[in-house]
Amino acid sequence: MKDLLELYQTRASVRKFKPEPLREGDLDKILLAAQRAPTDATAQMYTLVRITDPALRGSLAHLTSNAHIATAAEFFLILADVHRLRQMVKYRGGEWGHWPRTAAHFAIGDAVLAGSALATMAEGLGYGICWIGGVLNAINPISQLCSLPEGVFPVAGLCVGVPDEAPRPRPRLRRELVVHENHYREYGPEELEAAYTDMRPITRSGDWYKVLSRYFAEGGTMEHREGPYQAYAAKAGFDPDLPEELLVKLGDKGIQAGSLGQLIEQTLAQGFRSVQFQPGLVWIEKEPEAYRGDGKPGEALAQALLQAPKERIIPQ
Repeated sequence: MKDLLELYQTRASVRKFKPEPLREGDLDKILLAAQRAPTDATAQMYTLVRITDPALRGSLAHLTSNAHIATAAEFFLILADVHRLRQMVKYRGGEWGHWPRTAAHFAIGDAVLAGSALATMAEGLGYGICWIGGVLNAINPISQLCSLPEGVFPVAGLCVGVPDEAPRPRPRLRRELVVHENHYREYGPEELEAAYTDMRPITRSGDWYKVLSRYFAEGGTMEHREGPYQAYAAKAGFDPDLPEELLVKLGDKGIQAGSLGQLIEQTLAQGFRSVQFQPGLVWIEKEPEAYRGDGKPGEALAQALLQAPKERIIPQ
């Protein structure tokens, strides 16, 4: 077992694995670490799906563009999960509360803590790991392939296996940029420039900005992930304005939305010339017809759209 300080001083993500299984007993150890991770209110709002089917592994590797998912000894899908908790509350006759964004917050936290504990134990035992954020590239097909119910969504994947490479640790930002004292402080130009200098070694071009812009600037990877992620999270019950059962019905009519704002945009895109909100109801109009929905804004608008015949909905 590696010394913890040494582990963090030398660790790096591994993407090449030997075709070897974990040693006997080690799977139990890494799963124990995951289960002993901190969790808010001891609610354990996460689930790990251990993917052992080679065909499914191959599909996930293809969907996420991460070939090492198929070659690692173990691959886990790390899920934010309030489905189990909701079932337990209902089992005892309780009424599930309406706290979708708070649920997402704590479920993601629980999932990341469990995955991090699993990863640390695996590395301490001498294995290599790779955290896979690319599950968001295909959140809908992955969720279908793994039969995820409402109240559950993928946070990340995690590869664990016997390393077939020894990558050098990647640089990190200077401590004063990520550790503040008492108050958050803004950064000066010199500090920002120093950050680019410190992170230069991880790039081929020598310019970390090219990496950041590819992911985080306008038109980058994160923008492309946002729409499907919002729509899936809302359909799974994590948006306070849009009841998931109505979103499923809207999806059957070709309307996908992950927020009330997106639903309004979708309504106007369908050719409805106006959307009128009044206390407790919504009217949508497309001459010579109008449709009404009752309830809170998101629910009312969804009901109004569902009243419109499917042939009135313009394919997107």
